[in-house]
Amino acid sequence: MASRRWIMRRNAVQLWLIKKKLNGLKMSDSTSQQLQTEKSFARPTPPAGGRKHRYWWWIVILILLIAGIFIVWRHRTSSSTTTASAGGRGGAGFGPLMVSTVKAQTGDIGIYVNALGVVTPLNTVSIVSRVQGQITKIYYQEGQTVNVGDPLVEIDPGPNQAALLQAEGQLARDMALLENARLDLERYQEAFASNAIPKQQLDTQVAAVHQDEGTVKVDQGLLDNAKVQLAYCHITAPISGRVGLRLVDLGNIVQANATNPLLVITELQPITVIFNVAEDDLPQIQKQLQAGNTLTVDAFDRAQTKKIATGTLLTLDNQIDPTTGTVKFKAVFTNDDESLFPNQFVNARLLVDTLEDATLLSNTVIQRNADSAFVYLIKPDQTGTNQTVAMQTITVGTTDGNVSSVEGIEPGTVVAADNFNKLSDGAKVTLRPAGGGAGKGGWQKKNSQ
Repeated sequence: MASRRWIMRRNAVQLWLIKKKLNGLKMSDSTSQQLQTEKSFARPTPPAGGRKHRYWWWIVILILLIAGIFIVWRHRTSSSTTTASAGGRGGAGFGPLMVSTVKAQTGDIGIYVNALGVVTPLNTVSIVSRVQGQITKIYYQEGQTVNVGDPLVEIDPGPNQAALLQAEGQLARDMALLENARLDLERYQEAFASNAIPKQQLDTQVAAVHQDEGTVKVDQGLLDNAKVQLAYCHITAPISGRVGLRLVDLGNIVQANATNPLLVITELQPITVIFNVAEDDLPQIQKQLQAGNTLTVDAFDRAQTKKIATGTLLTLDNQIDPTTGTVKFKAVFTNDDESLFPNQFVNARLLVDTLEDATLLSNTVIQRNADSAFVYLIKPDQTGTNQTVAMQTITVGTTDGNVSSVEGIEPGTVVAADNFNKLSDGAKVTLRPAGGGAGKGGWQKKNSQ
């Protein structure tokens, strides 16, 4: 009985626990539903594909991060380059910049007028035949230098020798007739003196003598012409010079005074250069010529780096060309080495005057900007232990080769001769030992020449 009661009580307790659990589950479900409903009103439901949008945001963030890193890296690189450049210009941390130097010198420099010129021979002869005939001999070689009187070409003299012989015979016959007429005249004069013949017959004989004398003169002229024509068969050089390329061959038939020449001879020694000078330079040149001074003319190659020959001014034209505003000048050169060739283009440089005791600098050390020309002066800094550079404006005057006359600095002034792309006003420098620097060639090279 007691066990039965205990079992019933146990079953009642279990049933109560089961009900309690069931009530708790229902309450939790309603609570969760209520919470979900509140959450749905608190925020909107995320759209479909939201996970893909989150991926794009991460990609954008990654790209921005990479771009930021690149910008920071470029900034640091630029800063380091600027620092290095500042150090190269004499800034702290890299030490002074090493440069070569050159001193301004005192000397003479010429004042020149430059012009483009053409080499022109004094004489050029185109030789043509003055008689007709066949070429039997050619004595010259192409490019040969000949002198006055040297044989060049021989034309068949046969026809002209025959004409000469004919003229000589005609002259001899007519001279015999003249001699006979003179003898008859003497007889007529004796007969007229004794009144044996009339005066008319004597006058007729006098006229016959004069006629025969005229015939003899004509024959003499024909004989002289035949001799000249025969001499024309032997062509000789009228001037000294160089023979050009051969234009005819042995055996060719040539015509008298033909258009095409047999050969051309050009005189090469001496030779001239004709060049045009602007009318603005004419007064100072005329001043020197009127004073009786001999002006020197140098002929340079096309690049104006090599001097070909040196001559003297010969003369100038008598009028200015109105189309170009220039005057033609002619200079003569001995041309002993035949360095000047006819029709060659050269750069003529006429020495008009000489500037004495001028301050001279090499062209390589003269720098230019948009405003003026300048140099970098070398001078001690405030401590006196290092060197600094200072920009000094100068005025460039006459230029002669690699050297120019300048104003604005004194002779003996030391200036920088290289590394101009790294120099700036006030930069600290160290002087390169003598013999190890570039840019020293201007004045020293000028003097060595």
